Amino acid sequence: MKSPALEIESLSFSVNGVSILKDVSLRIGAGQNWSIIGANGAGKSTLLKCLIRIHGDWTGKISLFDRSIREYSQRALARRVAYVPQPGGDQRFPFTVRQFTALGRYAYSGMFGTARADDPAVVNRAMERAGVEAFADRTLGTLSGGERQKVFIAAALAQQGDILLLDEPTAFLDYRQRAGVSRILRRLNRDDGTTVVTVTHDVNTAILAGGNVLALREGAVAWTGRAGDLTRPGRLEDIFKTPFRFIDDPVSGRRLVAPQEVSR
Repeated sequence: MKSPALEIESLSFSVNGVSILKDVSLRIGAGQNWSIIGANGAGKSTLLKCLIRIHGDWTGKISLFDRSIREYSQRALARRVAYVPQPGGDQRFPFTVRQFTALGRYAYSGMFGTARADDPAVVNRAMERAGVEAFADRTLGTLSGGERQKVFIAAALAQQGDILLLDEPTAFLDYRQRAGVSRILRRLNRDDGTTVVTVTHDVNTAILAGGNVLALREGAVAWTGRAGDLTRPGRLEDIFKTPFRFIDDPVSGRRLVAPQEVSR
């Protein structure tokens, strides 16, 4: 079997004696698209933060291209893996879109933070791919939530990593903005071969994204498989401990879901 881009083996993580992740194992192949789903508090965001070493005191093993991520320097890790955090909080930042995107080049800067000759071209390409080049000279505080989220993706793309980790990238966005972000991620995965791993609370987002799904329940692996198999009888009920109803979408041809209200 071809070596995975990311391999997680028996990963566990606790905070103040409370287990957040419990014996999580997963293989993510290069160029694959994965969605991570689960109820609130299931450990989805925590898993991403372990993969990017925001959390470092976990047990188990995480390998990045057959090498323990503990062996990577922070700069070397940033050249392989880019991370887009959850939207929210004060994301205005006193930078223009171009300046903020250029921050993604920090892993390639020379001594004393000197820029490389190819940085402007890489930044322009990242803004183009994320669809933010039209407002490159505007400050982040003048942008909508969806526009800012695309700028965060642009900065991640400027890192030129092999793997893109995103934590709820469409949270708090309207339907048009969600569709725009989803198109960007689909194009990066399909056309550029970027390995994309996305945390989402929306099961339909995972289904429409296709690819593979990791479902967490109370910090442990509840299920892994193809996105289209999520709607098999009893599967979502087992993951979320709530009943669902199913709707066949005539456009995508996929079966979508909605929570089933339980009468008392």
